[in-house]
Amino acid sequence: MQIRDMSFVVCMVPVAPLRKEAAHRSEMVSQLLFGELAEVTGETDLFTQLRCVYDGYEGWCQKTQVLPVDINVADPNDKRLVAGWTETATLNGSPIHLSLGTPLAVFKEGQVNIGRAALHYDGASHVPGIAEFNEENLKRISSLYLNTAYLWGGRSVFGIDCSGLVQQVFRFFNKPLPRDAWQQAEQGEVVGFLQEVQCGDLAFFDNEEGRITHVGLMWDEHTIIHSSGKVRVDQIDNMGIISSDTAERTHKLRIIKRYA
Repeated sequence: MQIRDMSFVVCMVPVAPLRKEAAHRSEMVSQLLFGELAEVTGETDLFTQLRCVYDGYEGWCQKTQVLPVDINVADPNDKRLVAGWTETATLNGSPIHLSLGTPLAVFKEGQVNIGRAALHYDGASHVPGIAEFNEENLKRISSLYLNTAYLWGGRSVFGIDCSGLVQQVFRFFNKPLPRDAWQQAEQGEVVGFLQEVQCGDLAFFDNEEGRITHVGLMWDEHTIIHSSGKVRVDQIDNMGIISSDTAERTHKLRIIKRYA
């Protein structure tokens, strides 16, 4: 079956790069996680142009990393996510390691066949929206990503970028966010003063040209968790982030937003 005959595909590897162009050397702009659905918008011999159903992000993915499916292969009401740092599923009897936050909607009652792919999962799962969006739960979930390496375009514990981190943490609370920091900054309500910060507010940082280039999740008015080199907890003041390792200022604060 040719991908061009189908409208949607599902990611069938733990993490699939979404590239800016249809080439292995092209910049990775985002990722698909195992089981995520994407709409097909174009193709070449080796790559498929996709739009991720979850966040609308677009890019090119290697054809061998996705499988053509019907859009109904996953229940849109099934929001379950992998709850452990990594969990093991099986794909045609072989183990496949899934990252924290990987969606589980394709695993109907734990076992399902998608074309020639036999899938089974009985690991830990988290149902978004069950846990309250509060300080205790936000710190618990975001702390699971601590020391994950920074990776441009990353969305998993195998490597994650700043906007991917906050997007994934919010996903655990059934709060969808756009993919990029500048897109996230366009949503939410402005928090006027650092002293008014609540755990779960997002702080955005800009470069010398005034462009939003970084985001982190506020733990309190003095502390932020963010992905910079690795996922880390640093101090923050009215001017920006201060590295806990070097005591140097690393990011200039632009705005803080709150998401209901």
